[in-house]
Amino acid sequence: MPPNSEDRRQTSFPELKYPSLRDEKLKTSDQWLRGKSLDDGAEGLWRVHDKLYDFSDFVKRHPGGEGWLRWTKGTDITEAFECHHISKTPEAMLKNFYVRDATEKRNSPFTFDENGFYKTLKRRVAEEMKDIPVDVLSRKSERIIEMLGVATFACSIAACCMSSNVAKIVWCMAASLFMVWTVICAHNFTHKKDNWRMYFYNFNFVPSRVWRVTHVLSHHLYTNTLQDYEISTFEPIFIWMPNKTKNFINKYVAQAYAIIVYIFVSDMQILMRLVQTFKLENRMKFEMEDLVPFSLPIAMILFGNCDLLETLKLWALIWHLESFLFHFIGVNAAHHHPDIFHDGDDPKDDRDWGVHQLHAVMDRVEINGSLFRVLTNFGEHGLHHLFPTLDHAVLPELYPTFLKTCQEFNTELRMTTQLDLILGQFRQLARTDPKKKSR
Repeated sequence: MPPNSEDRRQTSFPELKYPSLRDEKLKTSDQWLRGKSLDDGAEGLWRVHDKLYDFSDFVKRHPGGEGWLRWTKGTDITEAFECHHISKTPEAMLKNFYVRDATEKRNSPFTFDENGFYKTLKRRVAEEMKDIPVDVLSRKSERIIEMLGVATFACSIAACCMSSNVAKIVWCMAASLFMVWTVICAHNFTHKKDNWRMYFYNFNFVPSRVWRVTHVLSHHLYTNTLQDYEISTFEPIFIWMPNKTKNFINKYVAQAYAIIVYIFVSDMQILMRLVQTFKLENRMKFEMEDLVPFSLPIAMILFGNCDLLETLKLWALIWHLESFLFHFIGVNAAHHHPDIFHDGDDPKDDRDWGVHQLHAVMDRVEINGSLFRVLTNFGEHGLHHLFPTLDHAVLPELYPTFLKTCQEFNTELRMTTQLDLILGQFRQLARTDPKKKSR
């Protein structure tokens, strides 16, 4: 039973409606968007703060790619608009698309006060960006993902050229490691304007266009709240929210079968895609990017020495190992620990969106500081959540301004160890009592 299911209100933010369609059995990106459109009071247009805009004539001209606007029509895009546009230019352009004021209050707990933490930090970062060689730094990230992609194909083909079964397995393990690094590295490019490197993420059997909704527009904007798709999608297998309705299986047995779940998430993604494709009322249109995952077995067939069946077995081994590694790294990267906010806990008194992001994240001392480790392990997570469109190679340049602003607003980016986050996610699964402020 979801928290507060009877009155359909949110637990940490009881003034807000419980997200529509959140508890549907088949959780998809389209379903999340449909539910959001029911709650946002956008009246079939695009909502930014308390005003409605019509971007219909601008969709194809949107510099970041038309998908962002096409998918979000009929929803409140305030959080996305604020964190995806650092300069003042997009804000100045809004008046050209204004239709009318919204008639309903925003169904979001977050604020963007001009003198608040996030808007102050964003103005300062906008000034800093004028002196940062963004293109030069970004090329470092581009070279890393390209080399990882080549290594994935090379190791996969090598596995098909070995005569020994042991050697095949060793090369498959190497291929899966390079593949997961490539996929996680593609996360950096998924947040940017349309680019070909973001399609490396499709090796996970999730189209980048789908992950842009479930990860970029949901998880990033409403982190660890009931609107966070990445929280709801594992329910009722993993219930991350502190909830007294958790049973023994939810709290303890789930920790044991997490390994099995992580291995077969890709299989579940394939099954979900098939259901979406053939279920008439929820049909997902086929696009060319859906063929990306099959480029690897095709290369293995063309350049390897194994027969077709053996090649497919090796390919299945590679992406099942990758599935386990991806979800193990992702789940333990930043967000699941008893000291991190989850819906049910008392929120910060300051409802500033940036303050919430830092309340819902912890960074790892072993990962931050190395661009390779950051790109392949979801590092620099706090700053990345605040400015998701910036390349990870740029983020270290912002720390002096970021830390100064945090000090001024009495907030902080919390650091911990990787081991603490791994152990903490098990403690979080077992946690039933919400954290309350001292009264």
